[in-house]
Amino acid sequence: MSSSAPLRSLNINNINPHVKEAKYAVRGELAVRSEKYRARLASHPPTPPEDTLPFDKVISANIGNPQQLDQKPITFFRQVLSLLEYPTLLESEDVLLKQLGYQQDVVDRARWLLHECQSVGAYSQSQGVLAIRQSVAKFIEERDGYPADPNSIYLSAGASSGVNTLLHIISQNPQTGVMVPIPQYPLYTATLSLLNTRCVPYYLDESKAWGTNIDGIRTALEKAKAEGTDVRAIVVINPGNPTGASLSEQDVRSVLELAAEEKLVVMADEVYQTNVFKGKFHSFKKGLRDLQKSSPGKFDNIELASLHSISKGMVGECGHRGGYFELTGFDPEVVEQIYKFVSISLCSPVIGQCLVEMMVNPPKPGDPSYELYRSEYNRIFAGLQQRATALYRAFQEMEGVECQEPQGSMYLFPTIHLPPAAVEQAKKEGRKPDELYAFRLLDATGVCTVPGSGFGQREGTLHFRTTFLAPGTEWVGRIVKFHKEFMDEFRD
Repeated sequence: MSSSAPLRSLNINNINPHVKEAKYAVRGELAVRSEKYRARLASHPPTPPEDTLPFDKVISANIGNPQQLDQKPITFFRQVLSLLEYPTLLESEDVLLKQLGYQQDVVDRARWLLHECQSVGAYSQSQGVLAIRQSVAKFIEERDGYPADPNSIYLSAGASSGVNTLLHIISQNPQTGVMVPIPQYPLYTATLSLLNTRCVPYYLDESKAWGTNIDGIRTALEKAKAEGTDVRAIVVINPGNPTGASLSEQDVRSVLELAAEEKLVVMADEVYQTNVFKGKFHSFKKGLRDLQKSSPGKFDNIELASLHSISKGMVGECGHRGGYFELTGFDPEVVEQIYKFVSISLCSPVIGQCLVEMMVNPPKPGDPSYELYRSEYNRIFAGLQQRATALYRAFQEMEGVECQEPQGSMYLFPTIHLPPAAVEQAKKEGRKPDELYAFRLLDATGVCTVPGSGFGQREGTLHFRTTFLAPGTEWVGRIVKFHKEFMDEFRD
């Protein structure tokens, strides 16, 4: 062994162990390999003929990143942003209106937002620009039929930032537990690992369109408590990620009733609330207010944090990092600590805050930009629904594949039944069977998905998650062809 002094302070053995423990499958090894393939396809000179790939394009179906997959931004939003980023353009209003296709409501919205925030290059109040929070409050009131307080709304750098804030506040010590739906978006388990907080999994019911099973939640809760876990909160993703399921009004009510009994903070991740193809979105805020109205006093102390984002839906502005969370029923002293925590980061991106304002307050009927906005919005929604249906139908025809009918969000999460020989091959390669399938799929087709093991799944089941954001349906055919060849290769 060398006796020389180490060349650096940090090595893999002395960094924060919780960072090493955290896993984030959505951008894991599969995603890294897909980006290497993308680089090879784009290389100049082209990849040598003896090293060509069996596909000409990588489809990043592993992550809900709409504009990477050619979803067009909403014109009204981007025109307003252009004026916010370069206000000098407002000095030539006639040129904007008569030559560049801007409408008067675009100019008016940009002037108003600049008046409220002064400049998108300046810090805002830690909680976010007040006028924008007032717009969010009005949106919530109109959606739910109950008042909302702008002082209880925090603008954030996407919903992920809000999740990070709330889990930091909740996580008192290593015995603290947070209930998380399985399958789940790995943001939650990864953040809990970083905080050295216990994840308490509860399983969604695939046989009931991935709905919540309140008896299963109670069983998981009691088991965790018996093991010494101080369960503080329950996470609900509605509509679901990765499942795409929309919770019924009764599901929402049941979770809130359990939270009241057990004194659990409810974290309602509602970023896909406009991506609903079947049924209707039911917000937890409305569910709570309905319960409080029907049973005065009984539900007054429920702590609810509701999150929303500009990253999904028909907005799809992931890269601008905007979102909000609303607090309901929290102790004022806890709220002070939440404010302090968000203040450490100064504020969320102000340009993202402005996009939040436009998301919750888009052009209305009669406004000059309304017809174009509505046509763009409807076109995006219809395209998502059509691709979801095409993918669902393809899965129905594939051997050993079962899939719930698409209800919402941006994903399908089919079950796959693989031959025993494929399971054995996965063991030889040191991978889980669904990982083997996903890697083979990527290598053969360029379609990057995420194995179900990255989200959690019931023992003995296998899944993968795919978005349906990519344009066209040609890539769906690639999956169908690959699956047949895979099953034939490992058939008994």
